[in-house]
Amino acid sequence: MANGDDPFSMSALLASLQHPPFTSATLPITPPLPPPPTPRGILFAIPPPRYDVVDQPPNSFIPGGLLTPQYPESPMHSMFDLMTDSKGEVNMGRFKEMISRLSKREFQEVASLLTSDPDYFLAIARNKNGSYRLQSLIGKSHDADNLFFAAILRRFLHVMTDRYACHVATRGMRVFDDEKKELMYEHMILPHALRLACDKHGCIALNEIITDSDHPFYRSQLLDIVADNALFLCNDASGNYVVQRVLTLNDLRCTHNIAVSLVGRFVELSSNKCGSYVVERLLETEESMVLVVEELLECDGGRLLRLARNEFGSFVVVKALRVTQEENMFGGYLFWGLVDKLMPFVHLLRRSCGSTSVAAIIESVSVAN
Repeated sequence: MANGDDPFSMSALLASLQHPPFTSATLPITPPLPPPPTPRGILFAIPPPRYDVVDQPPNSFIPGGLLTPQYPESPMHSMFDLMTDSKGEVNMGRFKEMISRLSKREFQEVASLLTSDPDYFLAIARNKNGSYRLQSLIGKSHDADNLFFAAILRRFLHVMTDRYACHVATRGMRVFDDEKKELMYEHMILPHALRLACDKHGCIALNEIITDSDHPFYRSQLLDIVADNALFLCNDASGNYVVQRVLTLNDLRCTHNIAVSLVGRFVELSSNKCGSYVVERLLETEESMVLVVEELLECDGGRLLRLARNEFGSFVVVKALRVTQEENMFGGYLFWGLVDKLMPFVHLLRRSCGSTSVAAIIESVSVAN
């Protein structure tokens, strides 16, 4: 493509389609064999992809050995430039307009070219503009979606754990037909849920899938995986965000299961950054709040004091005092139980920056009485 050519012209796109490798999308979808189930609480290293173009200019990309210096203007090279053009935000509208003018056959050829090599597809999906443009293509054609679906499955973990590529997969999970969604759940999402939850980008993608899921059975399966592995996830820098998201869904069964799986660990979790976020969420629901506060009341005064002075635990104690005071549960038993345990240490709580709010609450009720 000449430097002066408009990459978003119809001629530029059609030039990219000269003799593309074409795969019929009318054949039955044959999913890959499912990987062995992931043992609960155990993570495996995800092997790196064969190609990574994050820090390379588009012209240096060589997908699967299909481009060589002798053929710098091959169809795949031209399509890569088209999909990853750096003026993406400015030209997204023009890209969509150009795609809308394609015939069904031409659109199918675009999808076929984009998905003809797994690493080529992955490289485009990992590019910020490439991800946006791939998302705009998914959901427009059943036959093309078959190709995009197969491409995502071939590099599923790499797609789902990349900052930009993960949104291509979550877009698919919103618009694919039920057959494709069920295959994604069965063969990829459920077996790899823990891996995704413990990845900084995978947890975002998994949270989107859990939130947007419109399939009650598989949504329930995902929630059960989170609840059964709640302790492991609460101690993970990324996994705790998945537990938090699930707790915001107001699914009482799942919230109960998470709380029960963490009984006996609330004080320990409250003392660390990741776990304290989850315990605070549990204090927002009445049933789980009772379990948390009762465990705090079982602590001896010294342990509760240490928690109240802890940089993370102090937030949990403050929230426990506030929610029990507002709810006035069991005639104020929970609130006044906490106050009675902490009252002897109020002078020590005043001296710690993290626990001044705890001291303020206790002093305010003691003055009022």
